[in-house]
Amino acid sequence: MSESNSSASEPEFAPPTSDPWKGFRGVVAGSLILEAIVVLLALPVVATVGGGLTWLSGTYLVGLSILMILGAGLQGRPWAMTYNLLLQVALILGFFVHESIGIVGLVFAILWGYILYFRKKVRQRMEQGLLPGQRE
Repeated sequence: MSESNSSASEPEFAPPTSDPWKGFRGVVAGSLILEAIVVLLALPVVATVGGGLTWLSGTYLVGLSILMILGAGLQGRPWAMTYNLLLQVALILGFFVHESIGIVGLVFAILWGYILYFRKKVRQRMEQGLLPGQRE
């Protein structure tokens, strides 16, 4: 009888054999690096279109890309996703510096929306025991 009681308290599935969040952190860090590269590539666009590159727009773009590169190394922290989303808000607010910066922010906002959806699905599948490493 004690065996049935102990099996009733055990979970129905095994924990994942590998950490699924490690791969997720890699995807997020890679997305931030890609975003930083695109933001730096916006420098020549801002310089040739409209009013040209000013100290404000140049500092904004370079500073934002540095924060993104630094953020790529911080993905193991519990507050990392909040940091990432705040960087997205800052990039979208780039409309006030130059329209092309804001457009880049909107394009990457779609990516971050998908990343959040992906994180939700991984969490749900992990709770349900449906990840490949959890199947017996």
